[in-house]
Amino acid sequence: MGKDDFFFKKKMIDDMEFIIEHMKNQTQESLEENPVLLDSMMFRLIQISESSRNLSDEFKENHPEIPWLAINGLRNRIVHDYGNVKLGIVYKTLKEDIVDVNAFISKL
Repeated sequence: MGKDDFFFKKKMIDDMEFIIEHMKNQTQESLEENPVLLDSMMFRLIQISESSRNLSDEFKENHPEIPWLAINGLRNRIVHDYGNVKLGIVYKTLKEDIVDVNAFISKL
């Protein structure tokens, strides 16, 4: 199978479902106290962004309900300014935003 929009959409869904499953019973405090889980979640956020960057422009233009710029913006903060990423923003992304984006993308 070639690496097309379907491939990258599926990768995004897999990473989002991993996050949703592993964040089910996590509080912001429990996430902060578990550096292995936090690193794993940050890695998955980076992977979601990388997959989204590989989607065709046409795919992204056809789905403006997905916050493409925000997805890439958070990735850039994590990768380039890891020490200054606000955990509250990351936690909200993991618990709320990922669920919403997954619901949109899973319907496509």
